Formats: sequence, structure tokens, C-alpha cells
Amino acid sequence: MTQKLMLSACAIAVCTLAGQVHAQAQAQAQNETQAQATTADGGAEKIVVTAKRAQRVSKGATGLPMEIKDTPQSISTIDKQDIVDFGATGSNEALRLGTGINIEQYETNRAGFNSRGFDIQLTQVDGVGMSNDWGVVVGQQDSYLFERIELIRGANGLLTGVGNASGTINYVRKRPKNEDGGEANVTWGPYGSNRLALDYNKVLTEDGSWAGRLVVAREDKDSYLRGLQDLRSTVYGVIDGQIGEHGMLTFGFSHQRANQDSPMWGSLTLNYASGGQAEFDRSSSTSQDWTYWNTRSNNAFVEYRHELAPDWELKATVNHRETTEDTKLFYAYLPTGVAGLNDNDTGLIGWPYKSHGTTKNNLVDLNLSGEFEAFGRRHSLIAGLSRSRQQSDTATQGYDTATYGDQPLPAFPYRGDVYPEPEWTGVASTTDGEQTLTRLYAASRLALTERLKAIVGVNAIKLQREGASRYGNAGTNGVSYPDTKETSPYVGLTYDITPAVLGYVSYSTIFQNQDQTDYDNVYLDPMKGVNTEAGVKAEWLDRKLLTTFAVFTAEQKGLATYAGIRTDTNASWYKPEDVKSRGFEAEATGRIGADSRITLGFTRLKLTGPDGNDTSLWVPRTTLNFRFDTRVAQLPQLRLGVGGRWQSDVSNSAETVRQGSYLLANAFAAYELNERTTLRLNVDNLTDKKYIGGLSGGGIYGAPRQVSMSVNYKL
Repeated sequence: MTQKLMLSACAIAVCTLAGQVHAQAQAQAQNETQAQATTADGGAEKIVVTAKRAQRVSKGATGLPMEIKDTPQSISTIDKQDIVDFGATGSNEALRLGTGINIEQYETNRAGFNSRGFDIQLTQVDGVGMSNDWGVVVGQQDSYLFERIELIRGANGLLTGVGNASGTINYVRKRPKNEDGGEANVTWGPYGSNRLALDYNKVLTEDGSWAGRLVVAREDKDSYLRGLQDLRSTVYGVIDGQIGEHGMLTFGFSHQRANQDSPMWGSLTLNYASGGQAEFDRSSSTSQDWTYWNTRSNNAFVEYRHELAPDWELKATVNHRETTEDTKLFYAYLPTGVAGLNDNDTGLIGWPYKSHGTTKNNLVDLNLSGEFEAFGRRHSLIAGLSRSRQQSDTATQGYDTATYGDQPLPAFPYRGDVYPEPEWTGVASTTDGEQTLTRLYAASRLALTERLKAIVGVNAIKLQREGASRYGNAGTNGVSYPDTKETSPYVGLTYDITPAVLGYVSYSTIFQNQDQTDYDNVYLDPMKGVNTEAGVKAEWLDRKLLTTFAVFTAEQKGLATYAGIRTDTNASWYKPEDVKSRGFEAEATGRIGADSRITLGFTRLKLTGPDGNDTSLWVPRTTLNFRFDTRVAQLPQLRLGVGGRWQSDVSNSAETVRQGSYLLANAFAAYELNERTTLRLNVDNLTDKKYIGGLSGGGIYGAPRQVSMSVNYKL
């Protein structure tokens, strides 16, 4: 069945369900934890439907259910309303709305994230997951799958097992609700782009104990970049329900297909050998017309919660994820030892590449959580055991290198047909890798006094690894990676200065395995360090507005730092260096009136190497992000919003390419035609600013001003 037929079938099914249940809409609110069902004799039977999802409650930093205000760490939330309002259909686009995070889109299909000066290497879904190889994320998830995205800044090794001082991204999936209904969304964008999305929830039993939710999205998107086209289709289904009197079972599955034609593999070369910085049209691309980067991802999960006692719960989670990548790519680069382009924009040579790769992730987690009385006060505890395993395999195709390899390219920017596709000769090499992470963790929130709380935790891990990293060089020569055992403590204190104002401090050690290898092709030792943070959180306007101010410092010892390229193997190598980060962050988020919402975030950072001088120059030292929307009093059907981000100047590591400070602003207008139908207009990059998206591993130009229109209909 083609993707269009599959999407049409899903749309018909959703509309049919909507017609069947129009008269059966449930009266229970989404955030209820229990529902009432009438028995045959007219009595009332209490049944559990879904876990409570209260506003501003997160388990992301410690695993304990605490309000964000009470967590001794900086947490920002991007909710689904912001994602929809600003038309952020991809996960990377949604992350750009967050405070203190930088998206380094150095290629069209790969990106890196950093926060507080370091790469974010921990990406989770519903609080579980493993680290990303090299901190690199291939492709984008469709943001329509998620209820919200949590950005937990600072060290978070307590429940992830490994971690650095940057932070963790936690994607929280949509779950079944206690009422029937949904929505359909159609979007028309620039360059002939179009998108269709459906989200429908159905209560499956008369007593409300079982419910299911279906999410479907398909996006066909052209680009301002020459030749680039993205086609992404996503299907996600989840069912949950009651097992007996005390059990709750949830199981779900998602499938995503993403095809990218004419992707850029590698970045633009923007410096001249004679000095100076090149300037090209924003549509310039290094790619060729025969290239593609196609990915398939299947993700299945089962979650079971069992109430052992009124205050104690046992939870078991099993996750399986399998991703395949099929690529035909083209890399345009400078020969070793050449400092930049010639003055006539020549000097690049081409390298074709074809591969098939598979990555499998399996994770099992079992934990016990609850509350207990001691010394006249109430405390909470979580303890658990988890084991995760990742396997990677990549097969690379060969070709006649004398005919097709390392051929000079014409002056840039060139067309998409200047380098012919090679005749592929079959598998030339294979690499595989495997890593297993076993961890035992525990955390407790102790009420020392009515106002003073302590959060203490410990995480003990064993990391076993062999073979090659996904994008690395180790393992190809039989190099082994020793098993690693590490125990990391976490300590936090919170003090209620007033009922609305809280002060906090936190301390944790840092541990992160590294994918990079040294000159001799041996994995670098894990990075270790210390992270501290102190701050004040306050609630205003009857708890509708939350403000946070935090100061932080982190020392990462033995951090892999790019050192050069070996002339004999043309492979990159790295050396360990000590890096220190310190700075402060401030954020205000929430409502400032019945019809107005605001988010304002500010980050100031200092990042130094072992010599005390600035390092990682591609990381902006100052960033400011903002979002504001309001309903127009004179026309209540109309909501207007503006959001954006300003960052200070950056450069690449060699300081040969620079990007000055710049502001990007986006806006939307949403008009409610009736209680079911809403029209929305989005304008991205209002001022049509030309800028380089990121310089950590090269750079490409960001998108010009773009306009899109969408229609949302409630089912």
C-alpha cells in the first residue's frame, strides 16, 4: 500500500470513528486519574484510567514526580500548543523554541545539539533511552507525536546512567485520554510543500477502562536549497487500560519513513586560502542529483504499572527501536593541507559514498516508587534496575576509485549534474559495534523540615562495548574498548523561602563514554567531571507564571577535542582536554493574563580550555529566546503570536569563518472560524535575515522568509 493510500485509509477510519461516537463523548477531564462507571444495579464502580499528567510536573531530572518549581535543576518545557502555533513540525524545529539550547544544523539531514557549552548526547522518549553516537542525530522526528518536549539543562546522570554537563532532551509521547475526539490538520507551505496530520482518541470500553489513540502525519516538503526534497510519513498508535483492580498496561508502536533527495553530506566551504570569507547564494548546495538519504524507524514499547499499596507502585518498561539507513551521498571537500578555496571558488574535490546501516536498541527498566513516613514527615523514593543494548551494522559499497574518486569539481556553486554517479561494485567494507549499559539507581526526596528538602541519589553503571562506533574509526583494527564501571552521586537541596519562592543548590559528578579515537586509533577514556548549580524559582500571578534564575559551573576532564587528520589514513583524531563552563540562565514562562502567554529566556556563558582561553568558539556565549501570544480583545476569535531567538557572534574552530550576532523572528495569526475550525498563518524569518545555521562542523545557510497556511478541524 502506498503512503497516500495508507494515509487515506487512516483518515477514513478516523472519520468513521468520529461519526460512531459523536453521541458518546466522555465527560471526564483529560487529567483525571479515575473515572466513574455505573454498574447494572445503579451503583458506582471506581476504575483507574490514566496516570495523572498535572501541569508543571516532571520526572525528567530525578525520576521523582515533582513540580518543576521544586526540582533543583533548570527545566524548560515546549508544549504541543507552542509547537502547533509556530508550525514546528520537526523535532529540531521545535527544539529551537527552547531556552538555552543551540541547534547545529551543519548538514541537511544531521544535526548536533549543545547546551551550556557542551554537546547534548542524551535523548530520551518518555524518560528512557540511550546516548546518541557522537551527539549526532540523523533526521527529525515528527513533533506531532509528542505532548511536550522537556529540556533538562545541566548534568543528568542520575537516571540516564551516563551524562555530561549539557543536559537531556526528553520527548513525552501522546497517550490515550478519557474522552473521544481528535483533530485533523492540513498545511500548505512554500515551494509546493504540503502536510496532512490526524490525531484521534477513542475510549474503547463502556466503563472507560481502556482507550486508544492514533496519530498520523505525512509531510512532502521542498526546500530553498538546490534540489533538496523531504518526504516524511509517521504513524503512531497507543492503547492503555486497566488490568485487574491495581494494574495499568500501555503498549504502543510507531513507524516513520523519511526520504531525503539531494541531501548535503558535509557543509559549505566558506573560507579562501588567501584569506577572507566566501559569500554564496542561500540556495547553494554541495549535493548531486543522484544522491539520497532514506531512513526507516520502528519503535515499540510496553509499560506496566502495578499499585502495590496506596502509595507504592511497581513499573516495568520494555522498549525496542530499530532504524535502517540507506544512503547514496556526495562529499565535497578540500584536499589535505589546503587551507581554503581558490580565489576563483575552485579547489574542491568530490567523494561519492553508498551504504546500508542498521541500528537496534533494546531497553528494559524495572523500578519501584512511592512515599513513606519517617520522623514525622512524608518522603518519596524511587529505586530501579535497567539494562540497555545497542547494536550497529554498516555495509559500504565499493566503486572504481581511479575513475570516480577524488575528482576535482568546477567553481562553486556548481550544478547538480557535474559529478556522475559511480558504478557500484558491491560491499567493500563492513563495520559493526555493540554496547550494553547496565545500571542500578535510587533517589529519594527527604523532608528535613517543613521548608527544607533534600534530594539524594546514586547511580551505579557497567558499560560494555566492542567493535566500531557508528561514525568512528575504532574497532576496524581490532581495538577493544575496556569495560567501564562507575558510581555517581547526586545531591540537591531546596528551601521554601516563601510558599511561592524556592531556593536550591545541586551537585553531581559527570561521566560520559566517548566515541572519538586518538592518533593511534584507540578510544579515548571516558570524560569525567563535576557539575554544580544554584538558583531561585518563583511563582507569580496565582501560580500562572514561573520564573527561574540559575548560576552554574561545570568541569569536564578529558573531553575529546579535535586535533587534526592523519595524512596516512585521512582519518580524524582527537585528544583529551579539560574544559570549564560557567554562567547563568534566567527564564520566565506562563500566563500574564487570561488570554496572554509568555516565555522569555536568557543564557550567558563562559567556556574555557586548559590554558584558560576561550574554546568551542562555535557556541554562542549569549542567547535570548522569546515567545508571546495573546487573544485580541476586540476580536476574540483572533490570536496573534511572535517568537524568536537572538544569539551573539560565533566562529569555527580555526576562526576562518565567522557569523555575526543575529536575530530570527517568527510570527503567527490564528483565527477561529467556528468552535471546530481554525485557520493559521505562519511567517518564519520575518526580516528575511541571511545567516549561517551553525559552525561546529561546517555550515549551511538558514532558510529565507517563508509563509505557510494551515487549517485545523476538531473531530
